[in-house]
Amino acid sequence: MTLQKIKVLVVDDSKFARSRIVRQLDADPRMTVVGQASNGKEALELVRELRPNVITLDVEMPVMDGITALRQIMRLRPTPVVMLSTLAGPQTDATIAALELGAVDFFLKSRLASGEGDDTGQGNLASVVRNAANAKVSRTLSRTTLQPDKPKAVENRRRIAPRMDYVVLIGSSTGGPKALAEVVPHLPADLNAAYLIVQHMPVGFTASLADRLNKASEIEVREAKAGDVITAGTALLAPGGFHMEIGNRNQIQLGEGPTECGVRPAIDVTARHAARVFGTKMRSVILTGMGSDGTEGSRAIKAAGGLVLAEHESTCAVYGMPKSVAEAGLTDRVAPLRRIANHIVEMCASVQKVAV
Repeated sequence: MTLQKIKVLVVDDSKFARSRIVRQLDADPRMTVVGQASNGKEALELVRELRPNVITLDVEMPVMDGITALRQIMRLRPTPVVMLSTLAGPQTDATIAALELGAVDFFLKSRLASGEGDDTGQGNLASVVRNAANAKVSRTLSRTTLQPDKPKAVENRRRIAPRMDYVVLIGSSTGGPKALAEVVPHLPADLNAAYLIVQHMPVGFTASLADRLNKASEIEVREAKAGDVITAGTALLAPGGFHMEIGNRNQIQLGEGPTECGVRPAIDVTARHAARVFGTKMRSVILTGMGSDGTEGSRAIKAAGGLVLAEHESTCAVYGMPKSVAEAGLTDRVAPLRRIANHIVEMCASVQKVAV
């Protein structure tokens, strides 16, 4: 029986970039490039005509840019999209916005020449596209994208609880930026909890992700730096390329040790440190993502007396990490994305374990 190939539409205003992308994808026997477009307007026409399984989409293009095209694609015919980005200020922020809008993943154009992966767990472009083909996408927009700056956010931060009774570790990977945009802005500033966020992402993008979440949230969200102190009402996001560890006096340490589960930062590394330091105060939340990162870390948190929450399969872009945690029998609660924030609040209000 012949397996059906993954149909890919390549969208980029650079003919040279398109040729490199097409060459790499056509070299994979599991996929075929069914069309090419030089701008977003052409792409929309080809999406209707060719009905591709995956779209590679450039960020900056004439006539219609990648973000505008992505909005239209997700409204008219939701399709897994991999953004092609450069590591530059405006494009970095635009790439994060695209992930919040529903793009499954992104790939750096600078890596097209080498065809190599990186320590966030991404492989080469072909493997990223193959993985994207298995992702689940929907027309739902994240509330962070719809409400980029809550007017009461700064005022509400002044009501931050004076003590830290709980530490909540949130881990995510593929589909994570959109999931985080559905969770973090709905966490109350006056909850007596601190937050540690680990999103698999390369160097140069986590600062933009933290800034966008911060602007939409009541709690303060920032990219973690060595020496930062874990405090109530603040979320520290692991910087790309570094493991987020915990040293004396609840201070953040950044490590460049070996990757775990093929990634750095790894959820498991932060979870082990946090379980050792905070014990029964720990709450672990494993969101959408490929692979098993977060499973051993959740095991350490459970062993220390903490609780574990996993995203339900129905809302995961990729049901990999939450599935691994659930199949290991480590979950105290399982919930769809829209209810994750409420469950975090409930889990920080009582030490009682409630199965859902």
